[in-house]
Amino acid sequence: MVTVRCLLSVAAVCGWHLHQFDVNNAFLHGDLEEDIYMRKPPGYNKGTTGQVCKLLKSLYGLKQASRQWYAKLTSCLLDFGFSQSKADYSLFTMSTSTSFTALLVYVDDIILASSSMNNITAVKDCLYDRFKIKDLSALRFFLGIEVARSPTGIHICQRKYALDILADSGILGCKPVKIPMEQNSRLCKDEGDCLDNPSTYRRLIGRLLYLTITKPDISYPVQVLSQFMDKPSKTHLTAAHKVLRYIKSAPGQGLSLSASSNFELIAYCDSDWASCPDTRRSVTGYCVLLGQSLISWKSKKQSIVSRSSAEVEYRAMAATVSELTWLRFLFADLHIEHSQVATFYCDNQAAIHIASNPVFHERTKHIELDCHLIIDKILEGSIVTMHVPTHLQRTDLLTKALPSSLLRSHLLKLGIVNLHSPSCGGVLRDINIPTNRGTTTSHPALPSQAQDDR
Repeated sequence: MVTVRCLLSVAAVCGWHLHQFDVNNAFLHGDLEEDIYMRKPPGYNKGTTGQVCKLLKSLYGLKQASRQWYAKLTSCLLDFGFSQSKADYSLFTMSTSTSFTALLVYVDDIILASSSMNNITAVKDCLYDRFKIKDLSALRFFLGIEVARSPTGIHICQRKYALDILADSGILGCKPVKIPMEQNSRLCKDEGDCLDNPSTYRRLIGRLLYLTITKPDISYPVQVLSQFMDKPSKTHLTAAHKVLRYIKSAPGQGLSLSASSNFELIAYCDSDWASCPDTRRSVTGYCVLLGQSLISWKSKKQSIVSRSSAEVEYRAMAATVSELTWLRFLFADLHIEHSQVATFYCDNQAAIHIASNPVFHERTKHIELDCHLIIDKILEGSIVTMHVPTHLQRTDLLTKALPSSLLRSHLLKLGIVNLHSPSCGGVLRDINIPTNRGTTTSHPALPSQAQDDR
């Protein structure tokens, strides 16, 4: 999904055409490399008793079905002239002296971005000859993500998916709240009475995890709640319902990828030391922006217990540097020049000094060697570390529960807006909003949707 957001943000800046299509019965196109036999289907009485059928083509349900389909599609694209990305094997690119084309595939759903409509037509004709595909024209709805484009940029959200979750949970008419989790709340593993049917909780958290693709503001509470999947309690379910009530306040809230952005990488990282009351492990949070567009973020509990807050911040910095390094490889495949230094903001002075000073002492010699890649990147000049005051640290929403005023401030700085709010009418005017797969409706100011959200 980071690759999807990167491709959309680059397409917004470069003005690329965005189209989508899917392949009908994709797995049936795969060629089997092993002998597989099946029982005769019911009603087929020909032959003697005990005979079986030998499969000549791949079927849904086989372990190798998805792999064989991917191999078939890859060979087709390589024959056409595409090159496969080494940073993300689902990304294929093709460049000429006058145009650039990128194709991103997720099983049987495909995004095609190009600076030339002739290239898009040529790629579709090639795939038409090999497979049976369904042309969905301009990109509007991809894997539950609604894509709305205007001259000012691209807005992505999961409004329909969010409303479906609220409806299935039975709290579509609930009273909305301004924050997804109470401040200073520390949920424990053995807190409250266990649920009689934990599958309901597990299904809800699984759906909320997918909703974090366009809503980083719920990444931290969902990350906390996902730790209790094995034995959820009524207290955990109440906290999950509070997240749903927060989503109800703005189901159309999502990422705004600006068309006027530049290609400078800016990263923020933060951590919350020993925040887990059960394991005393810390939480790592980081976000990466491409100019003004948020393209990558993470909220995750660290794998070990750290001895100090400086060590926790240093580990968070190492995770962020790894993401920045991978993004540089991805941009190279997209033919995006990124020669400037990536700016790295952290609010811990001790961690910044450890990263800038390649001298090992008692505070750092127990840290794994792979964490010290920060020093190498600083010495080679690919990143530069900067201190940011704690109250301006944008990744606080990924490591802890915040008050509503501070949460709204950070969301605006990260470009997370509600497209259906009246305040966005002047920013994203006359935008095409997908109402369902394959159709759009033009709304100048969106009064009806805004009224529904209120």
